[in-house]
Amino acid sequence: MNILMIAVNDPAGTGIAFCRAVNRLGRHTCRIATLETRYAHSWDMDLHVPDLDAAGLGELERLLQTSDVLHFHMTADESLRLGPFPVADFLAGKAVVHHEHGHHEFRSDPERFRAKYRALGRRNLLVSTPDLLRLMPEARWQPNLVPEQEPLFSPVERRWSGALRLAHSPTRRDLKNTDELLSVVAELKSSGAELELDLIDNVPNRECLARKQAAHALFDHMQGYYGVSSLEGLSQGLAVIAGLDDWNRARVAEFAGTGDLPWVLARGREELALRLRELAADLDRCREIGAASRRFMQDCWSEAKVAERLADFWAAL
Repeated sequence: MNILMIAVNDPAGTGIAFCRAVNRLGRHTCRIATLETRYAHSWDMDLHVPDLDAAGLGELERLLQTSDVLHFHMTADESLRLGPFPVADFLAGKAVVHHEHGHHEFRSDPERFRAKYRALGRRNLLVSTPDLLRLMPEARWQPNLVPEQEPLFSPVERRWSGALRLAHSPTRRDLKNTDELLSVVAELKSSGAELELDLIDNVPNRECLARKQAAHALFDHMQGYYGVSSLEGLSQGLAVIAGLDDWNRARVAEFAGTGDLPWVLARGREELALRLRELAADLDRCREIGAASRRFMQDCWSEAKVAERLADFWAAL
C-alpha cells in the first residue's frame, strides 16, 4: 500500500521516523507532507510544502492522487491545503486515518474530536500514548518508535565517576514538570549531592540527542505517561525517570510482553528527590539500570516491532 502522512508540523519528529521505519520493512511505501516547523529542533523532513519547487509540488500532487491511505497526524484533517492542493479534493477511494498525539486542543476537549470523527464516519483512529485511550477509547494505541540501531540512539562510553549527569529536554516546560525538577536539583545540590543538570532547550534534534547521550540519566516528566524523550533515553542506555501511573504501566507491559519495565518511577516531587539522590549516590546502580534500559528497547520495543504494528494496522484497512 502507498501511505501519505499529512501533518501541520511533525509531532516530535515521529512522522518521519515512522516513514523511514515502515519503508525499511518493505511492506508499504510511506511519505509525509508537512506545512510548518515549530521550535528550533530541525527534525528531518520529507515533503515540506513551503520548500517545494514545481517538481516537488508535482510529486505531492501525484501522491495525493495515488496513495491508498491518507494518514493525518494531530489536528490535521482534510480541511488543510497543501500548497495549491485542497486535501478534501483527494479523499475519494482512500482510507483515512486520524492519529492523535496529545495536542493540548485534543486533551482539553477530546469530545469535540470524537464527535467530528463520528460525524465523518471515521473509525481508523490511533493514539500515540496509552493515556490517550482514556480520552478516546475507540482508538488503538500505536506506540512511537526510535531507530535503536542508529548511532545517536545507541549507548556511548561514559565516565562512571564523579557527579551524576542528568539530562532534561522539555519542549514545553509547563507540561514536563521542569520547574519541579529545577527546584529538586537545587535542593539536592545545596545538601551536598553530586549532581549536574543539562537542561536542553530549543536546540536542533541532533544536538539534543548528543547531549542526552553524554548523560547518565534522563528526566522525562511526571504526567502519568511517557514521552518520546523516554524512548530516546532508554535506547541510549540511560536511567530514565518518569512518573508512569498504573494504567500506563499495565498497557506498556502488555505491548512489551514483560512487566519488568525499565523506567525509574517518580510520581511526585518527594519521589523525584529520592530517586535522584539514590542515583547520584550509586553510579554503578545507575549504569545497571541504563544497561537494562537498552536491552528493553532492543528486545521489547525495537523499531521493527513498532513499525510492524503500524504496517499491520494499515494492511487491515
